Amino acid sequence: MESLAGNVNNLTYLITGGCGTLGQALTKELLKYEPKAIRIFDNSEYAHWSMQEHFKDKRLRYFIGDIRDKDRLKRALHGVDVVVHAAALKHVHLCEYNPIDAIQTNIIGSVNLVEACLDCYIPKVIAISTDKAVHPVNLYGATKMAMEKLLIQSNVYGYTRFSCIRAGNFWTSKGSFISKLYQTDEDSTIEITDKDMMRFWIDIDSVSQFIIKCIGMMRGAEIFIPKMAEKNIMEIVSGILPNAKCKFIGSRPGERLQELLFAETEKPEDMGDYFVIGKELESGSL
Repeated sequence: MESLAGNVNNLTYLITGGCGTLGQALTKELLKYEPKAIRIFDNSEYAHWSMQEHFKDKRLRYFIGDIRDKDRLKRALHGVDVVVHAAALKHVHLCEYNPIDAIQTNIIGSVNLVEACLDCYIPKVIAISTDKAVHPVNLYGATKMAMEKLLIQSNVYGYTRFSCIRAGNFWTSKGSFISKLYQTDEDSTIEITDKDMMRFWIDIDSVSQFIIKCIGMMRGAEIFIPKMAEKNIMEIVSGILPNAKCKFIGSRPGERLQELLFAETEKPEDMGDYFVIGKELESGSL
């Protein structure tokens, strides 16, 4: 197992939610490290087709499957060195309106992944979390908090090492507020929830590079947090659409004005361009 420490080259990767914005950006970065193969695991046939048309790389393998299906996961995982777990329902308001599906995908799906990775003796698993997991006020954040705790504590089972990355909002990800701004006419009226809304932002290429860096660094049970710019929503709107009119509609269910990067009980260590929270597992390895 230790032979993988620090190494990200010439490995077989599997990315859950691999056809998403992050999955595609991460695939582009990973191809620079001469992987044996990158297995793209996603439940959208059209997204697989679209990604295949874009990349046209023989090292990519396209697995149509859902993380709710543990048997399909196990089939896709055989021979994998590193798993990046990015599959999730991510939109706060949709998770609030569809709580059962949010739990089935973000929590039960993560349980399936952990169990499948343990059964298949996968050396490294790194999961993508969110700042909304800190003192969550919405279901999306609560499911990600549960996922973090699940992944970190699963290190007690021995061979497979599990870690997490806790990031903020991805700049221009599919369906994001930023992507909508770029698709909006200059003189349009923009709906804003609250002028005091603050968010942490990171661009998709930076987070992809950070994931690869963390794959090399991880020993298991860490939560890695990149240092990110915190910006006011009005600063972003004026920077992209300076002539747009704003209509304030109030915060939606599950939204808060400011996100947090750490809980009070966590002890982040400042590593320069990122923080790391290392957890001591109470029960040790089994």
